[in-house]
Amino acid sequence: MTPDELDRLIALRHALHSAPELSGAEQETAARILSELQRLTPDQILTDIGGHGIAAIFDGAAPGATIAIRCELDALPIQEESSLSYISQVPGKAHLCGHDGHMVMVLAVAEEMARQRPASGRVVLIFQPAEETGQGAKAYREDTKFTEIRPDMVLSLHNLPGLDLGHVSLPVGPANCASRGARIRLTGRSSHAAAPQDGRSPALAIAQLMQKLAALATGGALDEDYALTTVTHATLGEPTFGIAPGVGEVWVTLRTATDRKMQELIEAVHVMVESAAADLGLAHAITYHDIFDACTNAPDAVQVIEAACHAGAVPITLTESPQAFSEDFGQFGKSARTAMFWLGAGESHPQLHNPDYDFPDALIPIGSGIFIRAIRQLLG
Repeated sequence: MTPDELDRLIALRHALHSAPELSGAEQETAARILSELQRLTPDQILTDIGGHGIAAIFDGAAPGATIAIRCELDALPIQEESSLSYISQVPGKAHLCGHDGHMVMVLAVAEEMARQRPASGRVVLIFQPAEETGQGAKAYREDTKFTEIRPDMVLSLHNLPGLDLGHVSLPVGPANCASRGARIRLTGRSSHAAAPQDGRSPALAIAQLMQKLAALATGGALDEDYALTTVTHATLGEPTFGIAPGVGEVWVTLRTATDRKMQELIEAVHVMVESAAADLGLAHAITYHDIFDACTNAPDAVQVIEAACHAGAVPITLTESPQAFSEDFGQFGKSARTAMFWLGAGESHPQLHNPDYDFPDALIPIGSGIFIRAIRQLLG
C-alpha cells in the first residue's frame, strides 16, 4: 500500500464517518461502497443481501476454496462528542464502533484482489448490514443470494481499545459471548389506589424479579459456566398517585460464553417468571430482542490468522477467553469455518460506543495486510 493509496483510504474512511447510518438503514453507505467496488471491477457483485448487504467476488484461475472476509456497514444511535474535522453530520448517529474503518480495510483487500486475482478458488468480500442489532448476519445468510457465495471459510476482525495499537489478540476457541435481551411483561388488573385489594398489582413480582434475575449471574471467569444478568429497565403502572398498577415490565440482558449456557439461563428465567406470575394471579409474556449467538473460532481458521500475523511481523497473543461483548459474526460459523481476531486500537484509546471514540487510521494497512496474507497463503 503506497502512501497515496493509504491517504485515499483514510479520506474515504473520514467521509463514511461523517455520514453514519443506523442498522437496517445503510442505503447511502452501501451505495458508496458499491461505487468503490465497481471501480475495481470484481468478477461479480451481489447487492441487497439481507437488507443493504453487498458481496464482491474475485475469481481465481483454478478451482479451489471460497474464502470470505467480512465487515459491517452500520453505525450507532449515539451523539458523537469530538472536535474531529470529519465529525458525524447526522445528529444522534455516529460511527463509534469502528465499522467505518473495518469497511475501508476490506476495500483495501478489494484493491489488492483487483491488482492480482487469487491463483485458485475465489475471494468474497462481505459488507454486512445491521450488526449492532444482531439481525444482519442472520438475514445475510438466510438471503437466497447467499447460496451463490457458499464460503468455506470466513475471516473477520474488530478493533479493540485497551489492547496495544496494532497488536492482535486471537481467541483459540470462544471469541464472543452470546447475549439477548429478555422483555418480561406482567399483567394483572388496575384498581383505585385506595382499594388495591380490588386489583392485581404486579409490583411485588417486579420487585422480586429484579432481585432474583440479578442473582442468576455467576460472574467469574469467562468460561463455559459464565453467566451475567443485567437488569436494564423496569416500568410499573402509570405516573400517578391515584391508580394501583395493573401492568409492569422488567428488561434484562442475558449474557453467556456458550449457547448451551444461554439455553440454561433462558429456561431458568422462564421458570422464575412463571412462578412469580402464578403466585399473584398475573398473566405473563417474555419476548427476546437483540439476539446474538456465541461466536467460536475454528482451529484451522485460527491457524490461518496466526500465520498471517507472523508473516507480517504483527505482534499476536493467543487467548482462550472470549470478549464479554457480543457479535453476530457467529452466524457465519453455522455453515463455514470462521475466525475473528481483535486488533488493538491503543491501550488508552476511548472505548467502543463511547461518544469520543474514533477508529485509528493507523490500523488500515495492518488489518488489511493480515487479510491479504491469509488469502495468499490459502489461495495463492
